[in-house]
Amino acid sequence: MKNKFLVYSLIGILSSGVVASFIIDNSIQAQSSPASEKPQQSRSAQFDQHFIEMMIPHHQDAIVMADLALTRSQRPEVKKIAEAIKKDQTREIQEMRTWYKQWYGKEVPLTSMTNMGMMGNSPKRDSDSLMMNMDKNMMHSMMSEGSPMMSMGKDTMSMGSNMIAMGHSMMRMGQNMMNIGHSMMSMNMEALKTASDFDKEFVRQMIPHHQMAVMMAQMASTRANRSEIRTLAQSIIKSQNAEIMQMKGWQQAWNR
Repeated sequence: MKNKFLVYSLIGILSSGVVASFIIDNSIQAQSSPASEKPQQSRSAQFDQHFIEMMIPHHQDAIVMADLALTRSQRPEVKKIAEAIKKDQTREIQEMRTWYKQWYGKEVPLTSMTNMGMMGNSPKRDSDSLMMNMDKNMMHSMMSEGSPMMSMGKDTMSMGSNMIAMGHSMMRMGQNMMNIGHSMMSMNMEALKTASDFDKEFVRQMIPHHQMAVMMAQMASTRANRSEIRTLAQSIIKSQNAEIMQMKGWQQAWNR
């Protein structure tokens, strides 16, 4: 479990903290959730909402990059793919906004696009505070008079304390990695604006950006509750994988 968490945390270095938190949160849920029917249905419904809240800002990042390419690119093929990215992802954002309003009776919250913490936490709910409260509840349960845990002795208490400490360390590591990922993403946008060869830098950044969208979409294609989300996910997988292959081909040709 520890190794898997580190793998998921490293995703934050490759893309924005928003997307990393989506993948980490839902991967952990998939591993730890009980296999009962009603909770599974509830998680699927919640997944749809989270998917929209995470995919919209991810699409918006791509559109910002595409807009820049339409004015800075020196190669017609890059301008053409930028136009396609802007057109397709603008349409998909509108679709997701419409579904969100219909299904949840409200607009997509702005906090989902700016909160860099673990998904499901509001900006005021710090992850350390959540972990502290969880630890207090756990310890209270273990120390309650007459609790079976009390009879298991000091060794069990020591093991529980070590597990809690490890949990703290892993949470902090994951949060730090997501923050690093967000900082690097901002630095990359600045690098794109000032690149001596804009087209090469655009492709270098857009390929992993597309790959993150494909990862999210692959998760949605099997976990989403609504058919609209699953259909959109399949469309994202198909279109963005095709664009990834196209851009990788350009990289090879340009580097000859």
